[in-house]
Amino acid sequence: MNEEYTPRWRRELEIFRRVKPVLILEGNVLDVYRVPGGGEAVGLGECLHSLLRAWGYHNIVFYNSRRGFSNPYDPGCALDFARLMGLSEHQLSERSAFRGRSGAAALMASAMTQEREPAAMVLEYASRTIVSPERPEQAEVDAFTELLQASQEGTEVATGIDRLKNLLILIVGKVNDLPAWFYLQNPNVKTVAIGTPDREERAALLAGDRLRSFFTVRAWQKEREHFEAHPEELEKLRQGFVGLTEGLSLTELLGLRTLCVNENIPVHELGSVVDLYKFGIRENPWKYLDHARLAAAEEAFRRRVKGQDYAVQRTLDVVKRAAVGIGNLQSSSTTKPKGILFFAGPTGTGKTETAKTLAEALFGDERCCIRFDMSEYRQSHSDQRLLGAPPGYVGYEAGGQLTNAVRRNPFSILLFDEIEKAHPSILDKFLQILEDGRMTDGQGNTVYFTETVIVFTSNLGFGRREDGGLAVGPDMDYPTLRSTILGAIEDYFKLELGRPELLNRIGENVIVFDYIRPDTAAAILDAQVEKIALRLSEDRGIRLSLAPEARETLLAAALQNLSNGGRGVGNIVESMLINPLSRCLFDLRVPSGASLAVKAIRSAAGNFELDAALA
Repeated sequence: MNEEYTPRWRRELEIFRRVKPVLILEGNVLDVYRVPGGGEAVGLGECLHSLLRAWGYHNIVFYNSRRGFSNPYDPGCALDFARLMGLSEHQLSERSAFRGRSGAAALMASAMTQEREPAAMVLEYASRTIVSPERPEQAEVDAFTELLQASQEGTEVATGIDRLKNLLILIVGKVNDLPAWFYLQNPNVKTVAIGTPDREERAALLAGDRLRSFFTVRAWQKEREHFEAHPEELEKLRQGFVGLTEGLSLTELLGLRTLCVNENIPVHELGSVVDLYKFGIRENPWKYLDHARLAAAEEAFRRRVKGQDYAVQRTLDVVKRAAVGIGNLQSSSTTKPKGILFFAGPTGTGKTETAKTLAEALFGDERCCIRFDMSEYRQSHSDQRLLGAPPGYVGYEAGGQLTNAVRRNPFSILLFDEIEKAHPSILDKFLQILEDGRMTDGQGNTVYFTETVIVFTSNLGFGRREDGGLAVGPDMDYPTLRSTILGAIEDYFKLELGRPELLNRIGENVIVFDYIRPDTAAAILDAQVEKIALRLSEDRGIRLSLAPEARETLLAAALQNLSNGGRGVGNIVESMLINPLSRCLFDLRVPSGASLAVKAIRSAAGNFELDAALA
């Protein structure tokens, strides 16, 4: 790997400074950057000064509305620029106002059209020279019109060994902070995006002996011999770090180096500094998922989710894939969420229960399943509730519900219930989350989703057709049901929603839940009765038993209510067993240690009563 790797934006700048008189730098402009020849990273202004000097410019000046014209990196260059423009150093410093006949914009326009010596001007914080790009004041229009005209009349000057254009560089957070008419369809303007360090630049940060700077002398010496004998392991550490730091700025990467030294992190735990930086912890729960724990998780799924063997197996496959670290083998990105699941199925079939069971299996607590009811996000502005309002809007200080939840608990299951009910603009936000594993909230804070499992649920395909009949029904066998639902989901995302890219991010992780069949309903009923008996024994010391006749009565009623799935079975148990049982316990004053046998369940005037006796 070339330790002096040149970032793409610098290569673009080198190419287009010979072609375009106006260059707009946008994006990651508040970061630090390495200058040619190495050395410590510096701010963008100092980096540009170094580049301009290397290209042969001597009349270099920087302007912002607070400081006016100056060159803090080489005052002599600013003095040369002043002399070139027929001004004293004092007169140059007085040109602090951007607008007006004798303002900064007018001086820049004059410098761009003169032919004596090549000049380079850098307009820092160009976004701050205008109140509103959509509704600029007339004086602002005049100033940018002057620069627009100068971009068309800009000249280049022979230096004896080269010809250099008079150059104007504007630095903005985003290009649309400037009037659109200034740069759109203007062949003399080139916009260069400065991104966060790419993979090659991040790798260069660890190349050769630079890796040692991430560790204390003691930590490096302790493991030096091992890694000298096993260089492939050291290279694996490098590659892992490069993958985990995708999207971080160079400022943040250098901060990781400092954090690594301050926390005395061992060489073999280099990757843990990324967890420490992103999440505030070094102990990643995913690293403690062993075979025994996953085997226990499989049993928990079978116990809690009945009749969904296919869905449970597919879910466990995704978890096992993430646990062994091959969740993103087919992707170039290493920052995607640990897993993505799309649960489709009728109501009451165990979709939410599966997500909760997954949270308990992975993180030891089903409360780590954070649920969002997407029917609450039907409006186009609902994304502000989810991700946070932008500055100046109501609720800006509170942040977003999703981003706040992930910031508090980065190791979690994110359950987005009935995703099809959300406004399409919100679905667009998921594209970045599913692909890059991060999102910037309204306050400008980056939230990382790399340690989460994202679960979408949907009832797509289970509604009624235009003729009033059901699109699918419990009379279908599971293969036909699954094929029909997958087709309905594909049609929705591709044809109705017009966002096939979102379905592509989900991939083959669409899992269709079956209807609750009669044998499954019986299993759910028995599990719920067993749970009631267990709770009664633990809380009250009362032993509860159910006679076959009573069970058959409950089961018959449950089978009549299968349209509501497992919840329908639960509703039957509540109305026919729990409610009359509570009356029975109260009326009979059943003492702790007693045994209560329910012989039958009978209906009386719309209510249910138990034929029960103390044993």
